[in-house]
Amino acid sequence: MPDSKFILGGQEIGLGVNMTINLDLPKLYNTPTQLPVRVIRGKRKGPIVFISAAIHGDELNGIEIIRRFRKLNILKRLSGTLILVPIVNVYGIMTLSRYLPDRRDLNRSFPGSTKGSLASRVAKIFFDEIVQKCDLGIDLHTASIHKSNLPQVRTNIDNAYTFNLAKAFQAPVVLHSELRDGSLRAVAQENGVPILLYEAGEALRFDETSIRIGVHGIVNVLRENGMLPKVVRKTPRKIPIITRSSKWIRSSESGMLRTIKALGDTVEKDEIIAYIDEPLDNKSFEILSPFDGVIIGKSEIPLVQEGDAVFHIAKFGNLEMADDKIEYFNEDAIESSEFYELNNEDIIE
Repeated sequence: MPDSKFILGGQEIGLGVNMTINLDLPKLYNTPTQLPVRVIRGKRKGPIVFISAAIHGDELNGIEIIRRFRKLNILKRLSGTLILVPIVNVYGIMTLSRYLPDRRDLNRSFPGSTKGSLASRVAKIFFDEIVQKCDLGIDLHTASIHKSNLPQVRTNIDNAYTFNLAKAFQAPVVLHSELRDGSLRAVAQENGVPILLYEAGEALRFDETSIRIGVHGIVNVLRENGMLPKVVRKTPRKIPIITRSSKWIRSSESGMLRTIKALGDTVEKDEIIAYIDEPLDNKSFEILSPFDGVIIGKSEIPLVQEGDAVFHIAKFGNLEMADDKIEYFNEDAIESSEFYELNNEDIIE
């Protein structure tokens, strides 16, 4: 949609303009509510991309990723248009809740309706005013409450365009993800807007590594998409683990979870990854890995009930290669010199 005329919220925004627009949302007990949206337009025409966070109101990493991203000097060299929505679920974040006040999941309410539930009405506004105007979306998430995710990009790896962008993001893992009915990604794809889903960290917490990988990943995607100038690379591009299959391992017993393996660890088939201990007895039950792979998600609360999801393992056969790849993504994986590049135009080709 490389058009010099761009309208959002009834306002026309010209090339080279950076402004905030507040979209009206349904009132909450007659209290006016708005959705703040930052629009950044480059001086040159190009694709239109939205970056959203906090569709679930307790997922905070994405808010900080967008805050840091929008301050980068490299955006002065932008071609095209960015629509930044750091808090989509403005109701949920006020109560630190994943859901809206009607107890519905906004990410199962798309495309929405003007006459439906509160969640459906918010979804309709966000989808019509923002998503449908775009060529690409990047949606930022964390794990659900009391769980944590290794930084990962989820997309359809059978789509050459999104697969290439997912690899360019340079998160540790690229995971093939099927579409879910009512999700933003499913409905957007039906309407011709591909979306990358970035999952990293834990609900209600900031994770510095996840945030830094997220900021740099967005820049990488925009560079690959021709919206930001590229740099001469001082180090080779990081190659993520790519997998089509993953599985949540569920607890077979109730008790206290004692983990042996951590997020990002490789595990072999039938290897012990945790124990469940009975608090008033000496009994312990083993949790085994069902296949070779990498732990990309885990429970962070030691109390578990029978049937609780406790480990998310991505299937990956070459464990030595997986170990080598994961090593790139420790806390020092993104060096300060790389962020210097993002804030100093003179070294950009």
